[in-house]
Amino acid sequence: MSDNSTINNIHNLRISYKKAKLKIEDLACKPIEQFKTWLEDAINSETLEPTAMSLATVSDSGQPSLRTVLLKGITENGFIFYTNYESRKGNEINENSKVSLCFLWKELERQVTIRGNAERTSQETSKQYFSSRPKGHQISAWASTQSAEIPNRQWMIDREEKITSRFASEEIPYPEFWGGFNVVPKEVEFWQGRENRFHDRVLYKIVAENWIKLRLSP
Repeated sequence: MSDNSTINNIHNLRISYKKAKLKIEDLACKPIEQFKTWLEDAINSETLEPTAMSLATVSDSGQPSLRTVLLKGITENGFIFYTNYESRKGNEINENSKVSLCFLWKELERQVTIRGNAERTSQETSKQYFSSRPKGHQISAWASTQSAEIPNRQWMIDREEKITSRFASEEIPYPEFWGGFNVVPKEVEFWQGRENRFHDRVLYKIVAENWIKLRLSP
């Protein structure tokens, strides 16, 4: 039988963050510009999945849901990801467009949290991205009944084979039930880990249609 002593002592696991500081005066005027700088740092540092972000949505009953998705675009006013519009997250966003995103770059001891509203991208934008995906990913978008209960994995494999056969000799068309969301931020917080849990936190928020920066207590 395995020894659970390590798990039983997770309250003693601690890391002291010492890699960087966050000075409010050094940050860009707009949060998306600052985000681009940090994302580039994460990519250059060879962080595993630097575009991975946690996405929080809320059901019509008030129950939050959380999952990891991939950032696939940055606009002047938001952050784009793609999904099945009939999935749990798609349906919840249709009911309540208020969402939250979180990027965690452990290797840099950094985190960015975003609170805002998700709105569908244009179909043209979704089609353009869909056409750029590898064929296997396009087939997956057609085959997956995302978030729906299925009898077993073989059912999914059989469905994938049918879709593959269906489009074997033609370009895979864009599925109308699939596309992008652009998350337009209302608040963006940049977090830099510091020693002794005395972390640096800077919040961007809109006041009178302009972004302002505020330092928050750790």
